[in-house]
This record gives sequence, C-alpha cells and structure tokens, in this order.
Amino acid sequence: MEPLVDRPGPQIGRSSLGERMASCCSYRTLQAWLPILTWLPKYRLSWLQMDLIAGLTVGLTTVPQALAYAEVAGLPVQYGLYSAFMGGFIYTFLGTSKDVTLGPTAIMSLLCASYVGGDPVRAVLLSLICGTIQTAMALLRLGFLLDFISFPVIKGFTCAAAVTIGFGQVKNVLGLKDIPHEFFLQVYYTFYRIPETRIGDVVLGLLCLCLLVTLQWMKSTLEPPSEQNAFLTRAAHSLVWGIATVRNALVVVAATFVAFSWNAFGSPVFTITGKTSQGLPPFRAPPLFETTPNGTSISFGEIIEDFGGGLAVIPFMGVLESIAIAKAFGESCNDYRINANQELFAIGLTNIMGSFVSAYPVTGSFGRTAVNSQTGVCTPAGGIVTGVVVLLSLAFLMPAFYYIPKASLAAVIICAVAPLVDYRVVMQFWRIRKLDLVPFLITFLLSFWEVQYGIVGGVVVSGLMLLYNVARPSIKVCDHGVLVMELDSGLSFPSTEYLNTVLYTQALQASPPRSVVLDCHHVNTVDYTVVNELRDLLRQFKLRGVGLIFSGLQVLTDWVCSGLQLLTDWVCSGLQVLTDWVCSGLQVLTDWVCSGLQVLTDWVCSGLQVLTDWVCSGLQVLTDWVCSGLQVLTD
Repeated sequence: MEPLVDRPGPQIGRSSLGERMASCCSYRTLQAWLPILTWLPKYRLSWLQMDLIAGLTVGLTTVPQALAYAEVAGLPVQYGLYSAFMGGFIYTFLGTSKDVTLGPTAIMSLLCASYVGGDPVRAVLLSLICGTIQTAMALLRLGFLLDFISFPVIKGFTCAAAVTIGFGQVKNVLGLKDIPHEFFLQVYYTFYRIPETRIGDVVLGLLCLCLLVTLQWMKSTLEPPSEQNAFLTRAAHSLVWGIATVRNALVVVAATFVAFSWNAFGSPVFTITGKTSQGLPPFRAPPLFETTPNGTSISFGEIIEDFGGGLAVIPFMGVLESIAIAKAFGESCNDYRINANQELFAIGLTNIMGSFVSAYPVTGSFGRTAVNSQTGVCTPAGGIVTGVVVLLSLAFLMPAFYYIPKASLAAVIICAVAPLVDYRVVMQFWRIRKLDLVPFLITFLLSFWEVQYGIVGGVVVSGLMLLYNVARPSIKVCDHGVLVMELDSGLSFPSTEYLNTVLYTQALQASPPRSVVLDCHHVNTVDYTVVNELRDLLRQFKLRGVGLIFSGLQVLTDWVCSGLQLLTDWVCSGLQVLTDWVCSGLQVLTDWVCSGLQVLTDWVCSGLQVLTDWVCSGLQVLTDWVCSGLQVLTD
C-alpha cells in the first residue's frame, strides 16, 4: 500500500478568500479527511484476495479475544463483540495504516474496569465521551500532546497492566468466585481461597495454556518455505501457520465442545460463561443517565463526576496505544507513514459510533495488528471482513457462547498479555540512561494501586526530569588563562539562576577575579529573562575589572539585524567585543592571545581545532555508543 498523503498545510503568503475556499474544497483536502480515496482508485483484484484472507484470519482471532476482554472489563461477554466490529468499518474509510485493527484490548479493558465497575450503561456512555474528546482533539490538531508521555511511562504502565490482567485471570483458571477486583486484595484472596479450587477448571485451563504456548512456539520457530520446496511441504507449512494463527479460536471451540459434552452427561465440572444476549445489538443513542435497580436516577453530570480522571486517562491511552502500533508497523515493517491527527480522528469517530451499538472504548490491538500484517493485508479493507465475521458470530453463534469455559478465556488472556511484560527494557534503560528507570518504576508500582495514579505519577516525574534538564544545563569549564565555559543547550529563564551562580562562583568570587569566555555555539534560543540577567552580569564583571565575552552566540546576529536597542546598552556598558566582531572581523582574538588564552591561538592557527575534535569524538557519549557497537540501538 502506498503512503497516504498528509493534509495540506497552510499556504505561505497572501491568498484571496476564493483561493482559500478552493483549497479547503479541493480533492486533496478530501483525500486527507477520507484516506480511502487515496488507495481505492488503485485497488487491484490481487489485493482483494489478500484482504479477504487477512480479514478472515483476524476475525477468527478477534472473536475469542473480544469475549475474553469483556471479562477483563467486568462486562457480559457479548459486550466484547459489540465493541469489535465498528472499528473495522470506520477505519477502512478514515485510517492511514493498512495494518491497524481497532477493537477491545486488554489494557483498555482494564482501564474501563477501573472506572465503570462492570456497569454496561456507564461503559457505553464512557465510549461516547471518550470518542467525543478524541474527535475534538483531532479537529484542534492536538495530537502533539501525546509526545509528552514518555516511553518509560508507557512501558511501566503496560508491564503493570499485563501483570494485573494476567494475575486477574488466575481466579478463572482455579475456578474461584467472588474475588475482589483490587489488585492487592485479589492477590490475598486468591491464595487464601486456593482450597476451594475446582479441579475441572484447573485441568482445562492448564491444558489450554499448554496448547496455546505450543502453537505459538511452533509459529515463531516456523521457517518460511522457499520456492524450491515441494508442493506438499509448502502446503504443510501453510496449514501449520494457519492453525497457529487462529489458535485462540481453535482452543476456545475445543474447550466449549468439552464443556458441552460434560454438561450433556449431567456432570457440570467447568465454570461456564452462562447466558448471553442473542442477536445483533440495537442501534440506538447511548443513555445519558442511569437508573439503579432501586429506582434511583443518576444524572449525566453525576456520572461525569464519577469518571473523574478517567476522562483524561482513557482517551489519551487509547490514542497513544493505537498510534504507537501504527507507527511501529508503518515505518519499521511496511515503509509507509501515518497521520497522527487522522488516526486520532478515526479512533474518536469509532468510539462515538460504537456507543450507538453498546460498545465500550476501543483502540488499536498490537496482537491482531501483527496477525493482519503477517497475513499480508494490502489495504484497510481487511477490517470490513473482520467486522462481518464478528457480526455473523453475534447473529448465529451466541447460543453456543453459553458453554464457553471461563478457564479457556482466561488462558487466551494470559497468553495475550504475557509478551507485554518486557523485562529486557529494564536493561535497556540501564544501559542508555539510568534515570529513565525512575518514571518507569514509579509508573509500574503506582499502577498496582490505581491505574490512573501510575500514569499521572509517571508523567509528572518525566516532566520534572525534563524541567530539571532545562533549569540545569550542562556547563563544561576549562582553564586556559581565562575561564572558557561551554554551554550545551539553549538558555531560558529557569536556567538563569544556575548560570548566574556558576559564573559568580567560578569567576567573580575567585581571587583574583577571572575573565570568562562563554562558548555559546550550541545555544540557539535566548529569552528576555536571560538577556536581562546577562546584562547585570556584564555590569558586575566590568566593576571587577574583568571581561565576560560571548563566543558563537548566533542569536545575536538576529538581534543586530532587528536593531534591538538592548545591544546598544551592552556595547555602551563595555561589551566592546561586539563592535570588534562586527567591524574588524574578530580582531579581538589578538587581544585574547596576548592575554594568555593559548587555546584561542590554537583556534586561530588550526581553524578551531577543538571543533574538529568534537566532530571526531562525536560528543563522547556517542563515542561510547560507537565503541559498544550501538547494541542498544540495534535492540
């Protein structure tokens, strides 16, 4: 599939109202809002075959996972299927990735369980509100806000969510009932009530786990056949690969048949799903209020108040998960780029429309997206086939879902979330930047208490670390007769006090006071607070009979061109070097050489040799990475 075009940016320069209106109504703008117009005119018959195979394969994977994820959300299993088909239809028209599949996921289901408490009415209303927020963000072009959630925070949350979800299914494998949803209470009561374990559920659950792990291992170790292999060899390879791909559906069907057989003989030894609503969900507006069993009416405002921070956490995490998946498969695997704001719009509209068919919030699924890509999908049209498979299951297979053992669904969930516990990422953080372990661990640990606390805590810590780097720029100090201080980043108002302290400590409080050359080659931004502080510093240096000279401060060129009056003040207050730079072509270097700044002689004689050293050493940390083979980047 060819890369989809981005929306046209704003035109530079003046244009008439008519031209702007024509641009807004152009076919390219329509393609940006409806990416299907980019690939549909080029659609080929060979793509149809691949899309049908991929859509059918993903559909057979989606059905058992949707049933299982509804259990994670604490909702009746049919709500998983209600949430699994709308995304395929809408994303076909609005999506910018050929691989992404939208639907219920383990992480989103866990987040919903934290805020809706197993209440279907609130789950559907949450989908409407989240979709509205996501759509508004897309129309306002706020996709850049996702950049403020760092990778350590995402990894900490996903690892904690995987542990929480996986352990939460242990009770279903053991056949235990009435276990609290809070993680720590869940751990306590699961071990406390082990004597109540049902043998049938344990045996069936372990068999399903073993079968799923074996099929997954077979698929991961299966080498692709070559054209030289015999036809039977290639056919056998395709058969094994197909069975391993739809392993979830096969295991659930086999377990359901076993449970039905035991029940038919009057020996109900398994905990089964039980009665589910039959048929397709009605298309109706989601309720904006709720009536409790005792007749009390809960208003829309009260429900919103109960959701609290979930109205920020769930939309952000849903979009973040989907966009991360789309980027991973687009840029790394299939060589196309996605439009983040368009993805945001597609997810938002999917959640809005999903609320009309009793769906809870959905997002992109990594596992099903991987299946979609590996099966060879060519366009987003494969999602239509997946949606049809889910709808057929709702229309004709709901009575059979009555006998699905909960232990088999628990096995599917455990195998799905196990890869999310990525222990190797800890070593990667340690090798690249040890401080990244701080937001990772805070997010990971707090998520066991409350999911939203983990995410908020990780984001706050990451923000504080970012602000600390801004407020404490790295300053390398060298003594070459006068002090040479090298700044490694821009100067902004949080860093002024720190810079002031370093200059006073290293230069003005020395005995005798020292002149300073402030090397600003890497400084590309300076704000008014910094300018005002530097003017005061220049005055202090002049009073003590020493100099403060700026080298390579590129932003001063812009100030000279704009006639900024402040520079006149600097020149008048003794920053004569600026006049020398402009009038005599850095004639001041002669004065620096005469004053004993030998390193400047090297700069003059060898053409800024120190810069050559910087280029050759690659800023030392890069040298370390190069010497180590850049293993972390390879990983």
